[in-house]
Amino acid sequence: MFLEIPNLLTAQDVARLEGLSKELRFVEGKVSNPANVTKDNLQADHADPRYIESTQIVSAAFARSREFREFAFPKRIAPPLLCRYEPGMKYGAHADSAQIAVGTTNIRSDISCTVFIAEPAAYDGGELVVHLGTRPVVFKGKPGEAIVYPSTLLHEVRPVRAGRRLVSITFIESVIPDEHQRTQLYELNEVAALEGLKMDWQNRVRLDVVRQNLLRMWGEG
Repeated sequence: MFLEIPNLLTAQDVARLEGLSKELRFVEGKVSNPANVTKDNLQADHADPRYIESTQIVSAAFARSREFREFAFPKRIAPPLLCRYEPGMKYGAHADSAQIAVGTTNIRSDISCTVFIAEPAAYDGGELVVHLGTRPVVFKGKPGEAIVYPSTLLHEVRPVRAGRRLVSITFIESVIPDEHQRTQLYELNEVAALEGLKMDWQNRVRLDVVRQNLLRMWGEG
């Protein structure tokens, strides 16, 4: 299941990240996945002092997004990473690593997220493609828009033909590791939010009991 968040970032967030992308030092993207021969992009240098600000802007956006929290049930989020694609650059079809190094520890990647920063008209190509079996699902979002999807899915970034693609990416360890269980609880919560006030009070309480018990059963501390 996918979640599209149209305005995860504010216009001010986007403008600042665009500015930082012109000031930050970028390094070869292969430093974070040297074994993948299809990866050809640039990513913000962790050693650059301005890198921290770029992660904080996107992290703050996740923290204030109710849609994100209710979909992902986040436990831990990797520091969001600015990535840049120049003409000819791409990231071939791949699966995200199950364990993502964050400092001296690892987090499990249950959910992946791409936050679009550059205007889609500012670059040709560069679409995010998530493969559902034999069907490709294509995303090229507006500035500030986020696409959240299971890390288990095969996905790629098509070659950029012209212009510059700028995104921020991150990985989320969920309180509910199982994708199917996470989706069921998300749907139940959506029903409760949309229809709960119309329900008979006793039925609403019974639904709440089921939701909370499923979270206890499926959730990790």
